[in-house]
Amino acid sequence: MTSTDRATKINLLDFHSPQMRAFHMAWFAFFLCFFGWFGIAPLMPIIRDELHLSKAQIGNSIIASVAITVLARLLIGWMCDRFGPRRSYTVLLLIGSLPVMGVGLAHSYGSFLLFRLAIGMIGASFVITQFHTTIMFAPKIVGTANATAAGWGNLGGGVTQMVMPMIFGGFLSMGLAAWASWRLSMVVCGCALLLMGIAYFFLTQDTPAGDWKDRPKATRTNANKAFGEALKDGRVWALALIYGSCFGIELTIDNVAALYFVDNFKLKLAAAGIVASSFGMMNLFARALGGYASDKANGRWGLKGRSTLLGCTLFCEGLALIVFSRQHLLVLAIATMMLTGLFVKMSNGVTYSLTPFINPKAVGAVAGIVGAGGNIGAVLAGFLFKTSSITWPEAITILGVLVAAISSLSLLIRFPASAETRVPETSPRAPASGLSDAPAGLGA
Repeated sequence: MTSTDRATKINLLDFHSPQMRAFHMAWFAFFLCFFGWFGIAPLMPIIRDELHLSKAQIGNSIIASVAITVLARLLIGWMCDRFGPRRSYTVLLLIGSLPVMGVGLAHSYGSFLLFRLAIGMIGASFVITQFHTTIMFAPKIVGTANATAAGWGNLGGGVTQMVMPMIFGGFLSMGLAAWASWRLSMVVCGCALLLMGIAYFFLTQDTPAGDWKDRPKATRTNANKAFGEALKDGRVWALALIYGSCFGIELTIDNVAALYFVDNFKLKLAAAGIVASSFGMMNLFARALGGYASDKANGRWGLKGRSTLLGCTLFCEGLALIVFSRQHLLVLAIATMMLTGLFVKMSNGVTYSLTPFINPKAVGAVAGIVGAGGNIGAVLAGFLFKTSSITWPEAITILGVLVAAISSLSLLIRFPASAETRVPETSPRAPASGLSDAPAGLGA
């Protein structure tokens, strides 16, 4: 493979080729964004007591943390099509680091809510991660590449559940008060994002061939036109609803898991963080497993195989949620939460193995809209958890029923035969249409 080819396999020990360097930088940047995005969650029992937050106010903060991401993902999708992934990620990381560090200035419910809202913008990093890996990998491996990069990035949501209480405890051991310790813990997260923004600009390139502005004219598209085409495609909206039912559930459980086990199983903060992290840690392999299974299904049955697999994993997710919500023994609750996590993250991976094939000339727009759907799902789910008349186990049961029903939308995701191998081509050897009918490259 030359440096201008799209990779046809993933070589995890390769840190030199532009394709694999982008892969590693993309997943690690997303990991840090997820870490900062949900760094507050495992510390909420401490913050709740200090700021005297009610159940409704906690629910509002959960909604705020994912609400702004809806708009941010739409904007970032357009920016990727317009400016490329390298500059888009750099800007997002640098700006997003500010509210992560700044949340330590919150001393009331209002200011805390405002910072929690602003922090949600870094959730748009997912769109750039998927965009960057999509244009770096060939059709036969793009599902696995997208799912692995996103899954390892989402792993930050699990790691933060364990590590943030440790960082918090570290500051306590230095003699600092709890009110100062949780604030300084968030400063650590923000500094990591700031440094990653600088590194991303200097250590990656936009495409296998080089900078975004230097790509061949034949492969360029109008970002506004691409966004308009994506908005008119019913398959995009079906995938957005589906993604709201898998990634939206992931965001919701990341936000509530620690409190759920503190309140329902009387665990201490550190223990609840470890238990909650088991859900996020499923990203170590589960999302990649979904992408890998999708690539295999595509090899045997084409894109219909990908969409059918999506419907199956989403339906199983709904059933698993219902079972989890009915557990009263800690060991069974943990086991069923992890089973739920398996299907949630597999569904995430399968969803984004389909998005590159929807409209190869509007990958950023499609990724942005579908990604925004994930956050809309989390916002809507958040209202269930703030309603005083519904207990949290009941809310999870309702979500399970809705997810199982929405799985039927996978039947609407259909493709013409000509779409089977079409993903964006940015190599100088791209045909005039800007599309490639066969995978490029011989290896990574």
